[in-house]
Amino acid sequence: MIEKMELLDVDKLIEEFESMTKDAGNVQRETLKKILEENGCAEYLQNLGLNGRTDPESFKACVPLVTHNDLQPYIQRIVDGSSSPILTGKPITTISLSSGTTQGKPKFVPFNDELMETTLQIYRTSYAFRTRGFPIENGKALQLIYSSKQSKTKGGLIAGTATTNVFRNSQFKNTMKAMQSQCCSPDEVIFGPDFHQSLYCHLLCGLIFREEIQFISSTFSHSIVHAFRTFEQVWEELCADIREGVLTSRITFPSVRSAMAKLLRPNPELADLIHKKCLGLNNWYGLIPELFPNVKYIYGIMTGSMEPYLKKLRHYARDLPLISADYGSSEGWIGANVNPNVPPELATYVVLPDIGYFEFIPLKENVEEAKPVDLTEVKVGEEYEVIITSFAGLYRYRLGDVVKVTGFHNLSPELKFICRRNLMLTINIDKNTEKDLQLAVEAASKLNTEEKLEVLDFSSHVDLSTNPGHYVIFWEISGEVRDEVLEECCNCLDRSFVDAGYVSSRKINAIGPLELRVVQRGTFQKILNHYLGLGAALSQFKTPRCVGSTNNEVLQILCNNVVKSYFSTAF
Repeated sequence: MIEKMELLDVDKLIEEFESMTKDAGNVQRETLKKILEENGCAEYLQNLGLNGRTDPESFKACVPLVTHNDLQPYIQRIVDGSSSPILTGKPITTISLSSGTTQGKPKFVPFNDELMETTLQIYRTSYAFRTRGFPIENGKALQLIYSSKQSKTKGGLIAGTATTNVFRNSQFKNTMKAMQSQCCSPDEVIFGPDFHQSLYCHLLCGLIFREEIQFISSTFSHSIVHAFRTFEQVWEELCADIREGVLTSRITFPSVRSAMAKLLRPNPELADLIHKKCLGLNNWYGLIPELFPNVKYIYGIMTGSMEPYLKKLRHYARDLPLISADYGSSEGWIGANVNPNVPPELATYVVLPDIGYFEFIPLKENVEEAKPVDLTEVKVGEEYEVIITSFAGLYRYRLGDVVKVTGFHNLSPELKFICRRNLMLTINIDKNTEKDLQLAVEAASKLNTEEKLEVLDFSSHVDLSTNPGHYVIFWEISGEVRDEVLEECCNCLDRSFVDAGYVSSRKINAIGPLELRVVQRGTFQKILNHYLGLGAALSQFKTPRCVGSTNNEVLQILCNNVVKSYFSTAF
């Protein structure tokens, strides 16, 4: 009975969301007022001359649009331990580290109780809509989540990845309980010091509780695919652990071994069942529903740079629904997925008007920077760059994300994530985004299907060491492909960039022939290990899709592992 009392009231959550989005304009004004009242004494706002005013008009007149570089000196002072109110009224005690995969190094971002609360609000909102479409029983979840170490900054602040700061917060576990979403793995596994060992134990815990697992989730779809690719390598070892009731010697950390020993008992029947199911699969198709018969869906961020992993995820999931998680970043949250029945490729996010103050810069061709518009002023079908004002000290902060407005939920816009604005392949007058790269790779990789091989991962680079400069695409492939097939793949990649500036530049040789470089198996694992070595968490890892020359270490990993290279003859 007590457990029932703790469960979230789904109907009430949806009712509150509907009421708030029907009054989105007023809610936005009130949210901005609250942010400015709480932080009006902060040095940053004081210097801009707001003088206590909290209306949007004064705010926009006084406060400039900024990027992270503009705020870096202020954030650095907080990191170094200054106790004065610099960006927020209350002192910042925790710093989030972004994944670092975009720029090559992590950014420091302020994290506070208010940001934690908006995180949980987003989780609760999307859960309410999700559970209405896919009700779950009070079982467990196979949550493939990993917490990297938290450290102390020079000034004594706690620093960790955004996901680590969330997972280590006591409210996170309470909210998961209320959402019937308790992780099947003990804390020692989630917070284990080695992600390879944590991943193995996550899989083992999932198998031990296989009948109880209601859904499978991770922050990003990449982590789920990575986990089941690992399962293909270690399944026999997992079966041996279950059969004997003794944990493999590959798990070396005493705290993790001790926690797993409490769960493991000799279970030869379960080991035989899993062994039989694995041997009965054809190329691991439908692995997830075979292992976990009561799973209702698979959940994680599946849009943007995660879309390329959907094909493999569907292979493992068979006909299980894939539901894309909510839209946010290390800097803050933006919207919730309230249409869980929609496939990830079509997923949209409704902006929650009370979790921050939002503006949008219209992006139109041949128009110099346009004036930002408010949340309720955006137009359906148009693309915008997102600007966020948060409770954690970011004011009119350019997130760098490009979104498309697909409609409205009451008066709050539904956004589709398009791409990161600064992730762009460009040499001359060409402009190709991450999405353009993804479409080109999808088109060219279809030529491998006859060979029954897949592109496991990919990245790109603009090589300006040649004259003229040219695009370089890196592929990691699951096996050997004939040269003539890869030559055609290279031509297909070149032809698939249909941006007018690119095509015209290629025709007059202002951009050189595209180069396809095939890297050896395990190269992208080396890139992952590189970022983990810098303190990133697997939960937050995104493969860098466009590696600039400033990201030299990752570029070296790619270049040092090239086994074959092809130049396009398409133009």
